[in-house]
Amino acid sequence: MTDKHVTVLGTGSMGSALAGAFLAAGYRTHVWNRSHARTAPLVSAGAIAHERIADAVAASPVIIASLTTFAATGESLRGVAELAGRDLITVNSGTPSQAREFAAFATGAGARFLGGAIKNVPAAVGNPDALLYFGGDREVFADQEQTLRVLGGDLEFLGPEPDLAALYESAVGATLLPTLLGFFEGAAILAARGLPARTMVPHSTKWLQMIESLLPIMAAEIDSKDYTRLGSSIEVFHTAIDGDAHLAAESGVDLPWHGPVHELLRRAVAEGRGEQSVTALIELLRTGQ
Repeated sequence: MTDKHVTVLGTGSMGSALAGAFLAAGYRTHVWNRSHARTAPLVSAGAIAHERIADAVAASPVIIASLTTFAATGESLRGVAELAGRDLITVNSGTPSQAREFAAFATGAGARFLGGAIKNVPAAVGNPDALLYFGGDREVFADQEQTLRVLGGDLEFLGPEPDLAALYESAVGATLLPTLLGFFEGAAILAARGLPARTMVPHSTKWLQMIESLLPIMAAEIDSKDYTRLGSSIEVFHTAIDGDAHLAAESGVDLPWHGPVHELLRRAVAEGRGEQSVTALIELLRTGQ
């Protein structure tokens, strides 16, 4: 029997993927979920389900918490004395301040804390290129690195601050919904002409690759506040505002989410930033700085 034990708290789509990866790697995998019935598929695969969270925590030296939020994790673990002396690693959602608050709770309960984020979908868990990053207790990261590598081959320790994973999760994740909305909008425009969304995929992929190639330039402009090197000005985007309205009318596609972006462009031009690179828009986003 293996001497490698791990406990996964929360068996939703991501938690089930984590537990499945540990089972595939030969770990003695303990699971707990607020709705105990949801652990059944993992039990069928070889996991050990516990009805009491205290028993699940006591069963392993390392606890991976994959509940929805820090608040949900804290509420579930409140009063669990068995946390003392264990490594508690979170991969749930939340803000940096919530991560700091939870870290204080975890260390106050006698656990070592590491806050993490998985930058991919559940189906990608365990893949060599799956990215996971962490902030918090460096010794936990070092001691549990091989266990964490079961979940993905691309691991990064961001630093000792317990909220760094949540911070980067918020910063990097900010691109997700606008990108998806842009794709959905494009698909709707094509659908208005009776064209399938799949015909757009090769072109969208190339477009995203082009954006990827520009990210280092844009980051350099933002860090230096020298908005002159990109070659794509705010004025270029500003002059396209009327075109968006015409496109919406022509295609019958509702584009209300463009409104705040248009307002940002108008403000930038009013401030005399029209000739600056579009990256200068960050100056309008830096409220109170």
